[in-house]
Amino acid sequence: MGRLRRLAEATPASRNRYLDMLRALAIILVVIGHWSVVDIGHDANGQPTARSALPDLPWAYPVTWAVQVMPIFFLVGGYANAASLTSHLRRGGDATGWLLGRSARLLRPTSVLILALAAVALAARLGGADPSLIRTVVYFATIPLWFLAAYLLVVPLTPLMYALHRRYGLLVPVALAALVAVGDLTRELHLADAALPNYLFGWLAIHQVGFAWYDASRKDATDLPSRGRRAGLRTRRLPLSRRAGWTALLGGLAVAVLLTGPGPYPVSMINIPGERLNNAAPPSLALLAVSTAQLGVLLLLRQPAQRWLRRDRPWMAVIAVNSVVLTVFLWHLSAAILAIGALNAVGLLPTPAVGSAAWLAWRIPWLLMLGVVLAVLVAILGPVEARTGRPPAARQPPPPPDGRAGRRWWAIGRRVLTVAAFVAVVFALVINATAPRAAPLLLGLPVAALVAYLAGAGTLRLLRSGWGNRG
Repeated sequence: MGRLRRLAEATPASRNRYLDMLRALAIILVVIGHWSVVDIGHDANGQPTARSALPDLPWAYPVTWAVQVMPIFFLVGGYANAASLTSHLRRGGDATGWLLGRSARLLRPTSVLILALAAVALAARLGGADPSLIRTVVYFATIPLWFLAAYLLVVPLTPLMYALHRRYGLLVPVALAALVAVGDLTRELHLADAALPNYLFGWLAIHQVGFAWYDASRKDATDLPSRGRRAGLRTRRLPLSRRAGWTALLGGLAVAVLLTGPGPYPVSMINIPGERLNNAAPPSLALLAVSTAQLGVLLLLRQPAQRWLRRDRPWMAVIAVNSVVLTVFLWHLSAAILAIGALNAVGLLPTPAVGSAAWLAWRIPWLLMLGVVLAVLVAILGPVEARTGRPPAARQPPPPPDGRAGRRWWAIGRRVLTVAAFVAVVFALVINATAPRAAPLLLGLPVAALVAYLAGAGTLRLLRSGWGNRG
């Protein structure tokens, strides 16, 4: 408590506490949402199984417009990345050094999850466990990594995309939304693979809006109107007024209703097995419309929330969650797996029918139980993330002995290595997510995925340690 109070007292006045609160709330909503909709049963061999209950709860589809909070992560991420990149450059660092610093906070807790799961899988295999069952457990435990793969695609593009934002402003997310619409059209034409770039275009569009929110909060930010003209969509600043909030909320809702009513998009913003089209995988135009409505709500709540966060206790709670926010996200399904296994082992695993009174009543003790298990995991593993603070200002490394040409090639090589390492990590996470969930894998993970992840994360670790700074 004393440490939290000291951190709260040291918070600079320029800190956007509201964005930090949104990140914390989004994580909590994701965790509660995943835990709430799980349907537990047994397979033909008597082993416990779990699936999403949403296909059996069509009345809950509209609720997903509120609980699909991945857009909030990318919105907050855009703001945070623009702020940290700008600060890093002002302190004398370069874009590559910034990217290496961001990789530490993202990959250290992720590496703990992957290595822990691989070790447990190996122990289970040596103990005679069914390899297919091991893979199934690891597959479900690593479901949160799909989000991290998407985010790790966006982060390395931040320096380039922020430069585009400074030149073209809000025209950039509009153009990206148009590309998402083109991708959706290819899905309607049954060219599903042609829509895969929407994984990048959709999340980038929301990330760009985060840039505009950051620029709107800067006193030294300039706008982009040509002489004698209004900035229009080329503005760098996101309008933050209540009028803008109502416009985004009502406009986004209207478009979303049209797209999901008479339009071809499903109502649910969370993927439902068997649906002809998914709104989140990859992001669709309907998801962007719902994201716009969510942005409107956030703008309307901004001022009262900021006043509330000036109090010590609410702000200390936000700091506490954000210090372990990625650990909570990465391990919340592992907590569910541990609880299911323990209850099944003692014969107390309830399996009521989805939507029944017993199933609904079981939600409250179920959430409380999982909360306790997750709290234990976070207490053990959270310090890895909590100790990963902001990296120091990166200094330009000493020039190599062969002068200006060598310095230029060294900088290029360092940048290429950094980006290649990010690509390797993303490749690893995608390979794991797309591998069959019941494949008999030795460590519960595809070998190619594990090798690529360790190579990418290890290279980033070496570069952060200063290995890349030696001439």
